[in-house]
Amino acid sequence: MTQLKVGLIGAGVFGGYHAGKIAASEQTEFVGVFDPDTVRCGALADKNHVAAFVTQDELFAATDAILVACPAIYHEAVVRAALEAGKHVMVEKPLALTGHAADKLAAIADEKNLILQVGHQERFVMDAMGLFAIPEMPTRIEAFRIAPPSPDGRAEDVSVIWDLMTHDLDMVGKLMGEPVAVSATGRQAHTNHTDEATAILNFSNGTAEVTASRCALDRDRRMILTYPSGTIAIDFLTRVLENSTPYEVKLDVSDVLPDPLGAADEAFFAACLGQRECAVPGREAALAVHMAEQAELSVLHTIGA
Repeated sequence: MTQLKVGLIGAGVFGGYHAGKIAASEQTEFVGVFDPDTVRCGALADKNHVAAFVTQDELFAATDAILVACPAIYHEAVVRAALEAGKHVMVEKPLALTGHAADKLAAIADEKNLILQVGHQERFVMDAMGLFAIPEMPTRIEAFRIAPPSPDGRAEDVSVIWDLMTHDLDMVGKLMGEPVAVSATGRQAHTNHTDEATAILNFSNGTAEVTASRCALDRDRRMILTYPSGTIAIDFLTRVLENSTPYEVKLDVSDVLPDPLGAADEAFFAACLGQRECAVPGREAALAVHMAEQAELSVLHTIGA
């Protein structure tokens, strides 16, 4: 196989982003789009000069791989259907909304020898920065991903834990492993879900504190990593990096990673074609789902929801 036949499920904002990557790739043949919103589906299909499919099963039958960019509440069902149809799958985060479901999807992919990649694109950024090359394990991580409400209500069908915090939970899991305990506090603001939360994760070798908000007045996007040899403090908004460790870390990775989303999609296509290992396999991404689920349940318990 020299070109991968790829279909897209989800014609929203992120579906539009991924459509552009599929269409531009030399590794793919963009077959078509499915979305139950037929008007939106047709518009995105027409924009990319591909077919608008009436059902997802028809799209499965015409493709080798499926890119899933529908709302998070549908991820589990769509990914399961695609895997059962024998298709490689890349799905936007989160993989699922329960740890059990995430584990099951990862197991299906492994049993069928299919690629299941999850859209934790921040891994590509952290790798390019040099964080994954540090030979020490952090003893503490603090992460802040704080923003005002989305003007279009994007992703408000799930809590901020599944929407924003999951990025940093995946990073924490990648750097520190599986936690021994997770607790969280939070509040609702403008939706029926948690809009602001702080999770405390205890590990055998340290702790992490992860805060996410979609109801703040101002944006804040920072990460502070403490190692035995020093501290790395990154402010992604002001573009300031402080590093007292002996290890090289770079903040500006635009020379090697100008397009993280494009890099993630290209990595998926290459993995499906047997050219590389899966960059973010489902079995790894399931850890972030487990942590998010524990944090979500802890918040709901504290607020009595």
